[in-house]
Amino acid sequence: MKTISSYLLFGALLLGAASCTNSGFKKTKSGLLYKIYSDGKGDVAKKGEFLKAQVLEKLRDSVLYSSYGSLPAYIPVDTPRPIYSPTEVFSLLRKGDSVVVVMLADSLQRKMGGQLPPFLKKKDKIVFSFKVVDLFASQDLVMADRTQEMDKEKGREVQDVESYLAKNNIQAQKTDKGTYVVVQSEGDGPQVDSGKQVFIRYTGKSLPSGKVFESNMTGPGNEPFKFVLGTRQVIPGWDDGLKKFKKGGKGTLYIPAFMAYNEQAMPGHKPFENLQFDIEVVDVTDAPPPSAAQGGMPGMPQGFDPNSPQGKAMMRARMQQMQQQQQQQQQQPQQH
Repeated sequence: MKTISSYLLFGALLLGAASCTNSGFKKTKSGLLYKIYSDGKGDVAKKGEFLKAQVLEKLRDSVLYSSYGSLPAYIPVDTPRPIYSPTEVFSLLRKGDSVVVVMLADSLQRKMGGQLPPFLKKKDKIVFSFKVVDLFASQDLVMADRTQEMDKEKGREVQDVESYLAKNNIQAQKTDKGTYVVVQSEGDGPQVDSGKQVFIRYTGKSLPSGKVFESNMTGPGNEPFKFVLGTRQVIPGWDDGLKKFKKGGKGTLYIPAFMAYNEQAMPGHKPFENLQFDIEVVDVTDAPPPSAAQGGMPGMPQGFDPNSPQGKAMMRARMQQMQQQQQQQQQQPQQH
């Protein structure tokens, strides 16, 4: 914990310095601002190698993303291209280095040739901080290290859920797969089981904050969510935990991130975020023919307001996708 806190403090200090002034920053060929903090020891990263890095991303006074206390990023190193992206500086870094990268919103708009997402203003700065904790020569080494980090992440998630339950004196059953279930009322109808179609009302909350990110419990047009259990139409924690109920049952599922959305950032909640679902089993029936089964996962709205937190998250994801597409286009060989 001390190491994580130290890294986080250091990253925050770097971001704070960058947000105040551009003094001492250099520019890439595309005009991207960057500043490297290095002791000059060790070899510079080469094309084909991978950086293992802790990442902070900040917009104004808000942290948009942080890998600290969670899974670090594994970043491939390639020949730098002038595409106005942090990828331009990765080949300049060594193990132990830190770098601050500043993207100016108006420059980003010119480079992308379009409108800025609603949550960005023309004079905004998007500030990234990368702390290189290791350097790997091959994909195999990356996968081995990532497996170890994923195991650590699972352990943190389980510990966080169990600490929350203990702190709040919540008595929950733990399934063999790792979902924590509180059965308020088991129900007295047909049993929920794999292959059955179930109709669920639920309220999804981030854990431990309790912030609601989606609910179909009340309101006009909020029909029960229906799906066939055990067919991967929902997160693993639902397929697992709902088997504790029958029709008419009510309760709560406390789901570690590895049994929820894992590293996926979804509208309303972050990567590696533990979740809580208050649920009611409205009905349990035989499954319909496959073509009639409803797909989808809770947490994906039918539409969104671009100025809402969910909309901003989706627009930010779209912006990152556009940057990746631009990078891929730059990497394609020219036709002669």
